[in-house]
Amino acid sequence: MGTLADGVAHAKLTRRLHLTGRREDGYHLLEAEMLSIDLTDELAFSEGDRLEVLDEIDWRGEARLETAPVPSDASNLVAKALALTGGPASVRLTKRIPPGGGLGGGSADAAAVLRWRDELDPALAAKLGADVPFCLLGGRAEVAGIGEVLEPLAFEAITVVLVTPGFPVSTIAAYRAYDELERSGGIAPGLQNDLEPAALAVEPRLGALRDLLGGVAGERPVLAGSGSSYFFECTPSRAEQLAGDLAAALGGYEVPALVSVARSTPSLCG
Repeated sequence: MGTLADGVAHAKLTRRLHLTGRREDGYHLLEAEMLSIDLTDELAFSEGDRLEVLDEIDWRGEARLETAPVPSDASNLVAKALALTGGPASVRLTKRIPPGGGLGGGSADAAAVLRWRDELDPALAAKLGADVPFCLLGGRAEVAGIGEVLEPLAFEAITVVLVTPGFPVSTIAAYRAYDELERSGGIAPGLQNDLEPAALAVEPRLGALRDLLGGVAGERPVLAGSGSSYFFECTPSRAEQLAGDLAAALGGYEVPALVSVARSTPSLCG
């Protein structure tokens, strides 16, 4: 078994995402660059058979959010990862990665279980979900296939400002919308993230959020994965100022929004 330190689950940031086709089983093929960042959940392991979820996501005291509670039953990827790798354990999961924000929180949690159990095979990780192999490796990588083909890249110190609104975007719904838009020619070439038009179709409020953020920053933000998070890459010296400006502008936004500064992290498997 790993140590308690192995229970740190790093969020995933998809720096760019292009969809290249579809397998016969319906899974989409992709080409992407992904980073692990220092926004983390934490998992504490002990003997037993219980999953406790502690929500420490700081929505600035707002009670009315549209994000669904993180499940603590067998549907949670932590429980699935435990079942796949030898049976139960008691886990206290402290959530700080917003669910439904396109940052791979559930996949990162599952990968933390695999590291704790010294199960580092990407093929095994892929059985839990397309993002789990990257979350197991961490660092920076080119990702292909459905997410299981990884080419590690040299560490690059990257600082981003993240904005996550208090509403999620369903990854499944976004991919379905992508298929519909692709059939009708609604996916424009040259996007940094091919899923953005689909995410906007699923959740039209993202358009207003994107425009607000772009107006403050003076540049277009990039959608993280299937959304709902947007991000800006910037220098460390600019990040704190930009985060403050965005937080101020979002004070009158229709739903609560998290604004944070995050940094890339090295590989999680040495």
